[in-house]
Amino acid sequence: MKLMQENENNDKNIEREDNLNVGDSRVYEVGYLLVPSIKEEEIPIVYGDLKELVSSFDGKAISDEIPVMINLAYTMQKTVQNVRTKYDTAYFGWMKFYMDADKVVNLKKKLDLNPLVIRFLTMKTVKENTVAAKRFVHKDITRKKTPIVKSAENEEAVVVNKEEIDKEIDAMVAE
Repeated sequence: MKLMQENENNDKNIEREDNLNVGDSRVYEVGYLLVPSIKEEEIPIVYGDLKELVSSFDGKAISDEIPVMINLAYTMQKTVQNVRTKYDTAYFGWMKFYMDADKVVNLKKKLDLNPLVIRFLTMKTVKENTVAAKRFVHKDITRKKTPIVKSAENEEAVVVNKEEIDKEIDAMVAE
């Protein structure tokens, strides 16, 4: 009986940790692309500024990743001060955090006005790590042109001829 009560208390504590939705606070994740013209040594500074921006709206960081240079799938463009610039590469980073729903709108406006951010995406998510592990993919095995079938009587390999099989099938269908 005592064990059941401890399990119930532990379950309640877990629920409280997962539901840190004090007020209207939810878990959000923002993925962003930064302009490639930023120098490699300045990336931690820009990354820190973005984390401070989230903190300035009372966001509580859960996890994040420092931006890394990637090739973009297609050319993106951003217009800043009436100058349109095209990008084929960018620094990609992300942050997961708790924030009130009404403050996320203001965060989006600030990110949209930031000239260093090419594009960003903010979405509701869960606290748990949702990164999928890489799976091993098997390549198709090439088949032999003449499959070998073992006979039950002599235990010798018999070569199967496709034309003979087709004739037998046609004969069975005709009956």
